[in-house]
Amino acid sequence: MKVIEQFVNQVIESGTYEEMDRFYVANKIHGFVGDEDVERNDASVKDQLISLAISNQKIEDSLTAKEILNDQLMDLITPTPAALNRKFQEEYAKSPEAATNFFYEFCKSNDYIKVEAIKKNVEFSKETKYGDLEITINLSKPEKDPKAIAAALNSKTVEYPMCQLCMENEGYQGRLGYPARSNHRIIRINVGGEKWGFQYSPYAYFNEHCIFLDTVHEPMKINRQTILNLIDIENQFPSYFVGSNADLPIVGGSMLAHEHYQGGKHIFPMMKAAIKESLDFPKYDHVTAGIVNWPMSDIRLESNDTVQLVELAEHIMDNWKQYSDESVSIQANTGDTAHHTVTPIMHREGEKFILDLVLRDNNTSTEFPNGIFHPHDEVAHIKKENIGLIEVMGRAILPARLLTEMQDVKKFWLGEDNEIAAMHLPWAKEVQARQTINAGNIDDVLHQELATVFAQVLENAGVFKDDEAGNQAWSRFIEQL
Repeated sequence: MKVIEQFVNQVIESGTYEEMDRFYVANKIHGFVGDEDVERNDASVKDQLISLAISNQKIEDSLTAKEILNDQLMDLITPTPAALNRKFQEEYAKSPEAATNFFYEFCKSNDYIKVEAIKKNVEFSKETKYGDLEITINLSKPEKDPKAIAAALNSKTVEYPMCQLCMENEGYQGRLGYPARSNHRIIRINVGGEKWGFQYSPYAYFNEHCIFLDTVHEPMKINRQTILNLIDIENQFPSYFVGSNADLPIVGGSMLAHEHYQGGKHIFPMMKAAIKESLDFPKYDHVTAGIVNWPMSDIRLESNDTVQLVELAEHIMDNWKQYSDESVSIQANTGDTAHHTVTPIMHREGEKFILDLVLRDNNTSTEFPNGIFHPHDEVAHIKKENIGLIEVMGRAILPARLLTEMQDVKKFWLGEDNEIAAMHLPWAKEVQARQTINAGNIDDVLHQELATVFAQVLENAGVFKDDEAGNQAWSRFIEQL
């Protein structure tokens, strides 16, 4: 069978178009790739169509052009937003999990979730003093298009869509420096009485990684309404966790300009961490509270009573936002600039809501110009980026550069010729001095040492350290609460 003919069959079989639409669909594809049809080869139908478009000079041989065409082709097997939302609601009437199962599987089948790219990621977990920590080296996101980088130097500012989380991305063709979204669909939901959207992440960092986004482009903020919104989402999708990145630079995520939360079906290491100190708030007698045995400073609240849960969470957040303790470099404000916020994360156990409030401080100093509570210089060779929601919970998202850099570290340990980066050398020597390393155990040693560094990264980000001074500072904060 010829390649265009086969793809037409796939489009018809998907149900997006009917048999009567066959010539129409074929002509849509011819418009994308050219009028010549060719015999199938060993490549996937979609990849062969993209190659055909290049050979027919319908597109140039560039990352951006191929990405745009890929998603335009997959848009042919993707229902309209209205049709997909109707199907989602039909499934939701059966159960919330039936609806998310449907939508997740669909987003994989239409190549919005980049399944093949995600398989490239390196993942493992290793035991530390805080329990198992999860390490990932992210290789799924495509490399930067050199033409897009060059074009950015001379390009005019384009404010449509305003950011990659805006609703206007649904069906957007894409351009140099901006991702293709022709096959992107967003489920409409209500959160806190407002219109929101629900979508999956195309380059998922964990199982069923999803995003809940405000339909209005406005900056992120953490307050009482945030907790109410998390509860609302948990009521709608009880099998998912949901959480928000902090709303300040350094300690926040990469998309502070658009209010959104992340969620999914994954049990993170922090969720399994035990309470190391119970806390008693008599006014909130329906809430169980405690400090979590975790490298970051986490107060956990558990209750079936969402009214008391919200009230106590607000009490803690409001106090933290104004709290200073200069003995441990904690300062709430510099003039009118606020430095304190929280990373709130919620999940369910039956009827019980479990809320983790991780205290954050984005102060800098002469000693720590990148952030006092941010990865310090001694760990920056492994992780120097912001510690966002996912890392807070114990899953490291490490940069792709480490895949090749760690190969040279292993060669160094084995005494082979290598080009180890200077920034890794002190760490590599320190590990070598205390470990017996050979070809049989080298991967295990590397994985364990990366997990140990990640634990140190999280300790750097914790505002109350696990030492005498930190424990005393914890006590002072809890006492004033």
